[in-house]
Amino acid sequence: MDAGAMLLSKTGTPPVPMQPYTGTVGTRTDRELAQSLSRMANLNEATGGGTAMGAPAATGFRSAKHTPQEWHESNYGKYYQSFSDRDNAERLRHESKQLSNETQALTQRTQSDVTKKLAERMHDINFWKFELNREVEEMIEETDLLCAEKKRLENALDATEIPMKIARDNLDCRARRQNIDLVGDKVELALNKEVEIVSKVQDLLRRTIQNSDRQIKLNRGAKHKLTMDWSDKVQAYAIDEKCSNLNNNSTEIQYKEGSAKLDASQSTPESWAEFSHDNIVRAEHEKMASQELRKLIDQILTDTSNDMREQCNTVNTEFAKRIEEMNDSKTKMENHLHKTVEEIASMEQNIRDLEKAIKDKEAPMKVAQTRLDHRTYRPNTELCRDPAQFRYDKNVTT
Repeated sequence: MDAGAMLLSKTGTPPVPMQPYTGTVGTRTDRELAQSLSRMANLNEATGGGTAMGAPAATGFRSAKHTPQEWHESNYGKYYQSFSDRDNAERLRHESKQLSNETQALTQRTQSDVTKKLAERMHDINFWKFELNREVEEMIEETDLLCAEKKRLENALDATEIPMKIARDNLDCRARRQNIDLVGDKVELALNKEVEIVSKVQDLLRRTIQNSDRQIKLNRGAKHKLTMDWSDKVQAYAIDEKCSNLNNNSTEIQYKEGSAKLDASQSTPESWAEFSHDNIVRAEHEKMASQELRKLIDQILTDTSNDMREQCNTVNTEFAKRIEEMNDSKTKMENHLHKTVEEIASMEQNIRDLEKAIKDKEAPMKVAQTRLDHRTYRPNTELCRDPAQFRYDKNVTT
């Protein structure tokens, strides 16, 4: 007789209480027990037998005591409830253990995966750190080279003061020439052109120095960004290295409230790499601009030096020609002066000779005039204009 039949029997002996459940969920005995208890409950409801579990009979006159059937029904109800609770508890324990094992495995996989990703992250940081450090060293070297070129420009600008002063002094000295010698000759044109060339060279050197200062500031700005980025990566690398060395047995681990909170200002791996890439690209751009400026500075120094040297040679050549012309003119003038002096001396001697000749003619003049005067006293027809008279007249008047 099964459990359901025993519950329906009026004369059957109450069954022995069931032993505590020691089986495993899902075995054949468990299913049979569950089916028997289910049939017992369904049969009791179908026949209308019994009353609510633990409640006294509601029909007829009876005492406060329960019947044996009610007692058995109460016990079987408790058995069923106990079985159901144990089944649920065992299922919960099984699910809890399974969940615990799954979470443990997931935790280990996650921790291992995070450690692996931290190593990859450290590799990426180390790569960018190396690239940034290399770029910083190259930028420092390039900036030092540009500063040296700027120093060359400053020295060249200082050196232009000497030829400028010489050219202006020459012009001032030549402006003090007198009369016809104050000539606007080729030397003056060459000196004015030299002053103009030196002035343009000075302006060009000053503008180039200003460009150098601007480029040096840009180089240092790019280098500062690279250095800050490199410093951040050094710090991040140290933090990730410390994190990668942490494990379940580390003494430094502890709960941190809010550590998993996401910050909207955090960068993404793409924006993180793009930031360093942009810094390097900007530094490369400034470095190329600095290299081009250094080439330009070297070319400017070469061209300006050649221009000034060429004009200096031109001035020297014109000075040499002008000095040669002046020497030639001076020699010719000295020759003419010597001849003129000699001619003056001859003329003075001639004057003296003429004065002596005039003085020598005084006596003959007196004789002639006396004779003529005496002959004017001839009487009558004897006062004749004879050849002697004509001759005397001609000599006296001449």
